Amino acid sequence: MKENLRPLLTKLKLRGMERVIDSECERAQKEGSGIPEVIYRLLVEEDRYREERSLEHRLQQAKIPWSWTLQTFPFERKPDLNRSQIQTLAGLSFVERAQNVVFIGDPGTGKTGLAVGLLRQAILSGYRCRFFNAQDLLDQLYASLADRSTQRFINTLSRYAVLLIDEVGYLTLKPEQVNAFFRLMEERYGRTSTLITTNLEYNDWYSLFQRKSLVDALLNRLQHYCITIHVPGPSLRVPQEQDQSTVPSS
Repeated sequence: MKENLRPLLTKLKLRGMERVIDSECERAQKEGSGIPEVIYRLLVEEDRYREERSLEHRLQQAKIPWSWTLQTFPFERKPDLNRSQIQTLAGLSFVERAQNVVFIGDPGTGKTGLAVGLLRQAILSGYRCRFFNAQDLLDQLYASLADRSTQRFINTLSRYAVLLIDEVGYLTLKPEQVNAFFRLMEERYGRTSTLITTNLEYNDWYSLFQRKSLVDALLNRLQHYCITIHVPGPSLRVPQEQDQSTVPSS
């Protein structure tokens, strides 16, 4: 019977069941398990397998360049950071409310590590997410103008429950990029959550984007549903006297 089951499981793409069918049959024979119990155990394994594959897919899709987590973040080196606030954010209520989170801090203070940790937490909880370096995102938006796919690209980005835009700082910008970026933020406003890391205070965004009316509108929307976190202290890249675990660098 096992020899008949295996090709059928393969045909139906029940990979989870397929990988445990031998062990479950042997267990059933040894323990005298009833048919409902065996079916239940096989279905549980299939469900587990699909959850694993779904998580793998979401992690790949997110394109996170580092394996940082909130569990590995060196909070002990950031005594002035509100750790309880970060832990509250890890509960992801901000995603449910479609709130934005902006991390502001000098280079190397750990703002990217915190944002990546939250993004990974959202992925583990079943949300579709995406990481982008700010300059790369703006360059892709600009490139999409050539084949008139900008709106399609923006629509794709708007469907991510959480979008992390890293290093909004001293960027090389063209007017078309600025317009496309504002369109993206408009599409996500009040619908999905955006994580932003930056070394610029909000007032400095005017000199970055060079469009006061658009920056006014952007900040009005961004801050309406926004949690702003200043990441204080020295750079985490500074060597310590004692050995440290892997440290988020920005």
